[in-house]
Amino acid sequence: MLFYMDTMIQLHVTDEISRLRAVVLGTAQSNGPTPKLQDAYDPKSAEHIKAGTYPLEKDMVPEMEAVAAVFEKYGVKVYRPEVIKDYNQIFSRDIAFVIDDKFIIANILEDRSKEIHALDYMIDQIDPSKIIEFPEAAHIEGGDVMPWNDYIFVGTFKDKDYRKYITARTNMEAVYHLQKLFPKKKVVSFSLKKSNFDPRENALHLDCCFQPLGKGKAIIHKEGFLIEEEYQWLVNFFGVENCFHITKEEMYHMNSNIFSISPEVVISEKTFTRLNTWLRKEGFTVEEVPYAEIAKQEGLLRCSTMPLIRD
Repeated sequence: MLFYMDTMIQLHVTDEISRLRAVVLGTAQSNGPTPKLQDAYDPKSAEHIKAGTYPLEKDMVPEMEAVAAVFEKYGVKVYRPEVIKDYNQIFSRDIAFVIDDKFIIANILEDRSKEIHALDYMIDQIDPSKIIEFPEAAHIEGGDVMPWNDYIFVGTFKDKDYRKYITARTNMEAVYHLQKLFPKKKVVSFSLKKSNFDPRENALHLDCCFQPLGKGKAIIHKEGFLIEEEYQWLVNFFGVENCFHITKEEMYHMNSNIFSISPEVVISEKTFTRLNTWLRKEGFTVEEVPYAEIAKQEGLLRCSTMPLIRD
C-alpha cells in the first residue's frame, strides 16, 4: 500500500500561474490526413481546409516538441497521450482539467471521445475518488474553465439556440454543476461570441479571448464577449491598467492562448511581437516557441496543455 501511494499523482491546481510541476502535453504524432470540410470542428480549421493550408503532421510535431523542451528546461514532469493512429490528440486541455485535487473529465464532442482513453495509464495513477465525470447534459471543455484561487472563471453560451453552434462547447448546466462541485468557490460565467463560419467572430473557448497572468496582469479581447458588463467585470477585477487588450487579428492568431509556467515565466508564440514585447516590459521571462501551424486549428499553447500539479 505504501508503494501504491508513493506512485500516485497528487493533483493540485488552484490557479493559472503557480509554478508548474506536472502537465499533460498533447501529441501531433499520427495526426491523420487533412479532415473533410464537413468534419471540421471550428471555423478556423474549416478556413484552412478550404484554402489548402491545413497544418501537416511533419510541421506540427516539431512545434510540440519545442514546448516539451521548454518544460524539460524548467524541470516539469510531462505526460503524453498514447498515440492513436490517424487521430488528432493535440488539444489535451479540452478533454479534462484539474481544479484543486479533482480530475474532471470533460463532456466533449462525440467524435473526440477516444482521446481520454489515451491517458488511461496516467489516470490510473490518480486516486479514483478524485476523478469526476459530468452528467451527460452538462457539456464542458477545459478551455472554458480557469481556476483562479477563490474563483472559477467559465466561458459559456447562454442562448437557447446553444445546439446550433458546434463552437459552443460549455453550457449553463455545466456551470451550475461546477458550482455544486465547488460550493466554496465563486463560479463566474462569461457568455462568449460564437460563429460556426467566421473565426474572427468566434471565441471557441474562454482562453481564446482572455488569459490571467502573473504580476496581476491579464490578456483580454473585448469583442470575444457577448455581454459588455461581463467583459467589464473582468477588466475591473484585474484593473484596466493591468489588462493587455488584443485586437481582432491578434485574437484570430490566438495571442491570449499562451501558457504560464510560473508567475514570472510564460511560453508564447514567437510571432506575437507586440504581446511578447509588452510581457518583457512587465518583467516576464518569455520562452518563445513556433506554434503557428497548430494555431490554424483554433488552439494554441493553453489548449494543448493540461496542468496536473502546480505549487
